[in-house]
Amino acid sequence: MIHNEERKIEYYKALVEKRSDYEGVFYVGITSTGVFCRPTCPARKPKYENCEFYETAQQALLASFRPCQRCRPLSHPNQVSDIVRLLVEAVEQNPEKRWKGHDFRTLSIDESTARRQFKKRFGMTFVEYARARRMGLALKSIRSGEKIIDTQLASGYDSSSGFRDAFSRIMGAPPTLLDDSRILKASWLDTRLGPMIAISDENELYLLEFVDRRGLEREVERLRKKLKAAIIPGRTEAIQSIEQELTQYFEGTLTEFRTPLRLIGSPFQQSVWEQLRQIPPGETRSYADIALALGKPTAYRAVAQANGANQLAIVIPCHRVINTDGGLGGYGGGIVRKEWLLNHENNHLT
Repeated sequence: MIHNEERKIEYYKALVEKRSDYEGVFYVGITSTGVFCRPTCPARKPKYENCEFYETAQQALLASFRPCQRCRPLSHPNQVSDIVRLLVEAVEQNPEKRWKGHDFRTLSIDESTARRQFKKRFGMTFVEYARARRMGLALKSIRSGEKIIDTQLASGYDSSSGFRDAFSRIMGAPPTLLDDSRILKASWLDTRLGPMIAISDENELYLLEFVDRRGLEREVERLRKKLKAAIIPGRTEAIQSIEQELTQYFEGTLTEFRTPLRLIGSPFQQSVWEQLRQIPPGETRSYADIALALGKPTAYRAVAQANGANQLAIVIPCHRVINTDGGLGGYGGGIVRKEWLLNHENNHLT
C-alpha cells in the first residue's frame, strides 16, 4: 500500500479526473465497498478517506479487495484475451477454489498458456492471481479485526459466503465448532516493506511473514494442523510486542528483538535458526559458514533448507544469509526486500 501523502493526493486527483495516463500506474481499493478499481472507473467517486492506493493488482487482492465489476481492473484498457477473461470470471465465481491441472482441462485451456498470458498482462501468473484472491478473502478478517469475523464465523458453516469458506480452509474450523483445540490469534501488521501477518498465542509469536510470500497459505495450514489449532483474528501481548519492535526496527532504533518466540521445527532446524539469530545486523554469512559453525561443514544444503523453512521473517534474520560467491541468494519475501533489509541494517543498525 502506498503511504506517501503527496502521492496519494496525486492519485486521488487522477481518480476523480479519470486520467487514462495513470492506467497501470496504480489501483485504488475502496474500503467502503471492498472493491478495487482502475483510475478511469466510471463509478461514483469515493471519499478520499475511503481510498487505499496500490501499485499492483496483486497487492490490492492480498489486501482483501475484490475486482470492481464496472471497470474490471484485471482487464486491460484495450482488451484481454478470452482465456484471461474466462479465468478471471471463473475465479470470481468460486474464489476459494484451489486450481489443479484438471480444472484447466475442463475449461479447454492450456495451463502454460494461462500462466504466460497472466504474467504478461498483470505481472503474476494465474496461480499467483488465484492464490492472492483466495488469501485476500481469508486475510480480510484479520485486517478487519475480531468483531467482523466473530459475527461471520459464529454460525459455523451454514453460510455460503466464499469469504468464510476460504478463511476456514486456511485458518481452521470456526471456534464454535472446536472442542478443546488450541486457539491462535492472527493480526495484520502494516510495515514499510508491505503488510505482514503475525500469528501467536497469548505469550509467544509463532509466525511472522509478508502476506505476499509464496507458499504462505500452505505454511499457515501446516502450522495449524501440526498444532491442531484454529486461527482467529485478534491481538495478543506477543503481537503487540512484535508490532512495536518492528516499528522501532524500521526506524533504525532496534537491533535485537525480544518478543518471545515459539520455534516449531526439528532439532537441526532450530540449531540453524539459533545461528541466524547470532548474526549481527550489518553482517552476513553464507550457508557454508552456518554449516561450519554447527560442526557440519558438508551440511550446507540442509542449512539452506532450514533457512527457507524459517517462519519468523526479520526476527530470525534469514535475510542475512547469502551465497558463498557474495550473491544475494533466495528469500521468501522477495529479493528486493532482502536487498532493502541488508542495506537498511548496514546503514542504520550498525
